[in-house]
Amino acid sequence: MSEGEATQDPSAEDVAKGAEADEAKAPEGEAKGAAKKAKGKAKAASKDAAKAWNPTGALPARQAYALAVLSGLLYFLGFPGIDIWPLSLVALVPLIVAMRGQPVRRAAGLGWTAGFTMTMTGFYWLLEMLKVFSGFPVPLCILFMAILCAYQGGRIALAGWLYGRAETRGWPAPLVFALAFAASELVFPLLFPWYYGASVHNAPVLMQVADLGGPILVGLVLVCANLGLAEILLAWRKKEKADNRIVAIGIAVPLLAAGYGFLRVRTIGQTMAEAKKVRIGIVQGNMGLFDRKNAYQIYVNRTKELAKSKEVDLVVWSEGAVPAPRVVTEASYKDEVQKSLTKQLGVPTIVGSVLRTPPSTPGGRMTYFNTALMAGDEGKILGRYDKQYLLAFGEYLPFGDMFPVLYKWSPNSGQFTPGTSLDALPWGEHKIGALICYEDILPSFVQKLVKHGDPDLLVNLTNDAWFGDSTEPWIHLALAKLRAVEHRRFLVRATNSGVSAIVDATGRVVAHGGTFREETIIGEGRFMRAWTLYGAIGDVPWYLATAAIVAMGIWSRPKRAPKAA
Repeated sequence: MSEGEATQDPSAEDVAKGAEADEAKAPEGEAKGAAKKAKGKAKAASKDAAKAWNPTGALPARQAYALAVLSGLLYFLGFPGIDIWPLSLVALVPLIVAMRGQPVRRAAGLGWTAGFTMTMTGFYWLLEMLKVFSGFPVPLCILFMAILCAYQGGRIALAGWLYGRAETRGWPAPLVFALAFAASELVFPLLFPWYYGASVHNAPVLMQVADLGGPILVGLVLVCANLGLAEILLAWRKKEKADNRIVAIGIAVPLLAAGYGFLRVRTIGQTMAEAKKVRIGIVQGNMGLFDRKNAYQIYVNRTKELAKSKEVDLVVWSEGAVPAPRVVTEASYKDEVQKSLTKQLGVPTIVGSVLRTPPSTPGGRMTYFNTALMAGDEGKILGRYDKQYLLAFGEYLPFGDMFPVLYKWSPNSGQFTPGTSLDALPWGEHKIGALICYEDILPSFVQKLVKHGDPDLLVNLTNDAWFGDSTEPWIHLALAKLRAVEHRRFLVRATNSGVSAIVDATGRVVAHGGTFREETIIGEGRFMRAWTLYGAIGDVPWYLATAAIVAMGIWSRPKRAPKAA
């Protein structure tokens, strides 16, 4: 029964009043019978009203919210960092059970509760970042962290709200949950993006469908398993027979995804074996966030050692490894950087640097770019990529341009300018797609970059020291691994404090280092290009899914005409 239909039913009070009026008009001998009839009608109407508000026997609020908290905890335990990945097949079950039959507002509240629980536990490292960059006392940082996690939890609240609206309009609950899940992962803006599908980064056969539909499709495979199990539990609770179609889908979809993954791992493995090799060295400097006095010496000397060893063809530095020694102009930066930095390296190197350019007008502000430079033979600068997605609080302050006083309150926050070009870094016959910091966890951005530049190697330069010795570097790596699968290209990640790694085109790590130690990592990559469905159409299917769930939240499901006898 839809909300619109429920409001048309007479209330118990209305029925009782009508019965009393009838009783007053009736002869005295019929009074007792009329009163009994009135009570019966009132009782039936009361049941109907309760049924309209709670059509499928939803759980009471206390039990439902407890299950939502449980889902948030299971989500956290199954997510990268803790990595008990089989929990991702069941983590959403408590939330699905809790939301079934709930009114819209409560469904949204249950989603938010699960999301807030997950982010407060799984993103505990946000506290360290806020302490480092804001300089505020710990209690205030905890408050800010809670506010940020409350916002981040809004993603699952959105899923709950969309689910609640569509379910109350009569649409099938399992379908509605899957569509709401996809829509929330697509459209909800996050400061620190994540995707449920990353939970299976250590189960390669389950994440190969990313080349068809990105991380959302991987997540939906897991959602299907959760829906199948939830259907069994809901039927058991109501003492009804489970819908075998939902249970079958919950079993078949993960099995089909695993079968597809098994075949793709084999075929992509053969393609990798035939692709051109490149020996890659990664320099992990392990520099402090605010103490880089030895950065030049460490990165240059380590690179010279790799060049002398003749073991590598290409060296990759981490994000902002060595700032440009002086302020440079746009017209002269190539010559300046070659003379002062890259000429002495002795091997082609992707240099992570910070370029500072003078103000365009007298009294203006210095412009800073977080940059990756491709240095070829003799250190010649062949290409440049400027980071486009800047990290809030670290590289800029939200509304800082409008209210400059915010930078006085948060003195450790940067004032960087975002780049605009998606061009790949040229290196001989090859093109390298550069990504800086958390750009490698933005699937839609990487899809645009790959489609624009058609690189045959992806390289990410990052610095996760901001978050301390926590699970964040491992979460970052897990999320980034999906980009290699989506585009069937090798991904090289050079990080300041770890985890530096080389990921192959099936998402498996072929070489990696540790965390918070200075080291060089040497591994083998391959130059590859491949057509994938996700690379071609991106998130188009999920925009259609979003349109569908919005429509379901507006229009009630058409009623089926009764079958003729």
